[in-house]
Amino acid sequence: MDEIKLTQYSHGAGCGCKISPAVLEKILHSDFPKTMFSNLLVGNESKDDAAVFDMGNGNCIVSTTDFFMPIVDDSETFGAIASVNAISDVYAMGGTPLMAIAILGWPINKIAPEVAKHVLEGSRKICLEAGIPLAGGHSIDCPEPVFGLAVTGSLQKENLKRNDTARAGDLLYLTKSLGIGIITTAQKKGIVTAAHYDQAVESMTTLNWFGAEAGKLPYVHAMTDVTGFGLLGHLAEVCEGSNLSAQINFKDIPIFDFLDHYIQQKSTPGGTQRNWDSYGSKISSISDTQRAILADPQTSGGLLITIDPKHQNDFETIATHHGYDLKPFGKLSNHGHVLIDVI
Repeated sequence: MDEIKLTQYSHGAGCGCKISPAVLEKILHSDFPKTMFSNLLVGNESKDDAAVFDMGNGNCIVSTTDFFMPIVDDSETFGAIASVNAISDVYAMGGTPLMAIAILGWPINKIAPEVAKHVLEGSRKICLEAGIPLAGGHSIDCPEPVFGLAVTGSLQKENLKRNDTARAGDLLYLTKSLGIGIITTAQKKGIVTAAHYDQAVESMTTLNWFGAEAGKLPYVHAMTDVTGFGLLGHLAEVCEGSNLSAQINFKDIPIFDFLDHYIQQKSTPGGTQRNWDSYGSKISSISDTQRAILADPQTSGGLLITIDPKHQNDFETIATHHGYDLKPFGKLSNHGHVLIDVI
């Protein structure tokens, strides 16, 4: 059982399994007459991270689900990463998680149930860290291992953060380094160093709890988390939803500082090209290396936050107090000739 390598049993990895933005748009299109629910503050129209329902007393319920196939071989680590990733959607709305329900698909004739037990143990540890119960779940016999959570959270209506409410002039921040897809692909190829791999795992298992704090700040105008569509994909959703453009400085974007070594060895996941095919026409001319990093599918990535520039010092001071060293990597402006201009 100790020699089981979960990634050998799946055709995709982590958020790299996500259906591309272009294909997803076709799936979500519906000719069914739209029904309006006045208390549904956020549904799927804005391509946001979670649904938000107004309880009518200033309190809101946040509901989300996220699951994927293994991105790492270790079962407990897989459960932990999948759980951090799912809980992140609540934080990305400015909310606080309340409880989680497990989603487990397992090839019971291929991998021993004891391995799945360790996946759940990894999830329980993360839920405990987030201060919530893993309160139940559902499991099926599945050709490939799949795990994730359905998470319920809460927030004050005034603290709700969406991905389509950014404003011209806002500064852009990212709370985790890019490059997860590149590193995990290198791990599957057997060329990643232990130190680099450990940095990726540490990032993926770090909760985005700062989102609940950022939600309380009125000058934070929009927020989302960066996952399978890469930074460019999720920033594109912010820009399109807010009818804005972005100018970003590549040198200021937080990335793992050793990515070039793996890019040169062609450790680029297939999801990168699928992402680029979906939105590359909306981006300014960039180098192959920049594309490999900016369209790299992130699993359990960081929060993308837009803030009023007049509050830059206040925001960075609060972030430092909570253990984050954040600096802006770009800004938003009125709609320009391209959706995202990479400088």
